[in-house]
Amino acid sequence: MRIERVTLRATVADHGKGPKDPLPQVAFAGRSNVGKSSLLNSLFGTRLAAVSKTPGKTRTLNYYLVDDCCYFVDLPGYGYARTGREQRQAWGKNVTTYLLEEDRLRLVVGLVDPRIPTSPLDVDLVEFVRRAGKRLLLVMTKTDRMGRGALAQATARLGRELTPGEQPFAFSAHTGAGRKEIIAAIAQALEA
Repeated sequence: MRIERVTLRATVADHGKGPKDPLPQVAFAGRSNVGKSSLLNSLFGTRLAAVSKTPGKTRTLNYYLVDDCCYFVDLPGYGYARTGREQRQAWGKNVTTYLLEEDRLRLVVGLVDPRIPTSPLDVDLVEFVRRAGKRLLLVMTKTDRMGRGALAQATARLGRELTPGEQPFAFSAHTGAGRKEIIAAIAQALEA
């Protein structure tokens, strides 16, 4: 899979108002400020997804049409955000509904920051994706900020805590490390 053309096709709060065409979808999920937009921009090879240092900036489901063959869907981050509790709960409900009801969803790319302890929300995401019967690809972001030993320990810990029997992918938006492997894994899930 080579990503050559990407366009933002829809920005919606309710997935039912998203694109109606039958193209498969790949969702990107993770806690606020984990680096979803940076990963997407790296995969796209251009800066389309808004990157912010302020957690909780993505508040909608953003549908990116990739090479007229699939959608990458940027989901709102979970966890900390400078909004009211009611709005955070509405975001969670929208994401939950999307994960449960979207038949075109082929893969959920779950992003985690290996530098911090695994949060209960990370565990909940992994368990929920599995219970929903969706495939999960776990990606560790910001790995360029860690030494080799610390990264190896974090990889083992996250594999144990979140994806027993599978190793998470390591990714760095700064260096591009892991980009090709993630694209290959997404392509494999879309072909399955």
